[in-house]
Amino acid sequence: MTSLCRRTPYLPHCLRQHTKSRTTYSGNVWPRIIAQRASNTGRVRFLSSTAIPSIRKTWVDHLPPKVRPYAYLTRIDKPIGTLLLFYPCAWSITMASYALQLPITTPLTYIGLFGLGALVMRGAGCTINDMWDKNLDKAVARTQDRPLAKGDISYEQAVVFLGAQLTAGLGVLTQLNWYRYSALARSILLGASSLSIVTIYPLMKRVTYWPQAVLGLAFNWGALLGWSAVAGTVDWSVCVPLYAGGVCWTLVYDSVYAHQDKRDDVHAGIRSTALLFGTHTRPVLSGLSLSTISLISYAGYLNAHGTPFYLGIGLASIQLARVLRRTNFDIRSSCWEGFVGCGWAGFWIWMGALGDYALFMSLQAT
Repeated sequence: MTSLCRRTPYLPHCLRQHTKSRTTYSGNVWPRIIAQRASNTGRVRFLSSTAIPSIRKTWVDHLPPKVRPYAYLTRIDKPIGTLLLFYPCAWSITMASYALQLPITTPLTYIGLFGLGALVMRGAGCTINDMWDKNLDKAVARTQDRPLAKGDISYEQAVVFLGAQLTAGLGVLTQLNWYRYSALARSILLGASSLSIVTIYPLMKRVTYWPQAVLGLAFNWGALLGWSAVAGTVDWSVCVPLYAGGVCWTLVYDSVYAHQDKRDDVHAGIRSTALLFGTHTRPVLSGLSLSTISLISYAGYLNAHGTPFYLGIGLASIQLARVLRRTNFDIRSSCWEGFVGCGWAGFWIWMGALGDYALFMSLQAT
């Protein structure tokens, strides 16, 4: 509120901005505001504040009060995280269905299962992250309203909730290859093995400037698991470059995301590629974007994809270039828009693979 009001010349306007929508606070007190009003202009200057307000205006606020903190804990009101987890799964499922010439029911089934799994496991990942970062989140303006940091949920309640999330995730995982026991066992083992990476990711921001790389290893696991679910095994020649390209993509979007908090991170002792790359962020992320496109294109080449796939790759390239050209890494809102924009690159890659598969199916039907 302090920073907002310093940019706003009149006190009534500031107050109107904060009374138009529901306002929650990091604490149970109103900010202590000391104002000086010039006799001729009515301008105000805020000297101090004991709390920073956070304005929430999402559909989650309409949920029952006891449910609301858990919904915010899973970030269900911000679907971009679920989509970023889902897209590598969708790439792999669609590419495997294309390579094996499978009927449309196969990718539809697994897209549905992995979509549900992405929603559940992204929420579980957020719970694990916030359990690790409970104290760190209090030191960062953007995250100090998260339920654990704010005290809306206790650590014990979060543990129980995490158990429920992981049980639901296991339930989805057991639906993969259910008709083949050996393939099911491989898929469960492959899927469960990603949990170790998810668990240690929050720790990495305390010990290395490359936590985004660890996140990439976890968030793109679906590039391996999706193929395994469809085919019963993994075609490593295709999936390894696909997975590596996804990791590079994660480094791009999560570095953009990390720039939102870089000032707070310095004081909180949090490390990130945003701090590591600094003023070189744009050229470094350009190189990582090129690696993303090159590796995924190579995976498509090895999988014998055609023109529609590379059209999707082209659109993804344009999208990443637009994000890196337009994003102002010193403005939080611009970083958020760039982060969301990177997600569209993943969407276009999937559309390219899906277009290739649809073309194949139409040719088969004629």
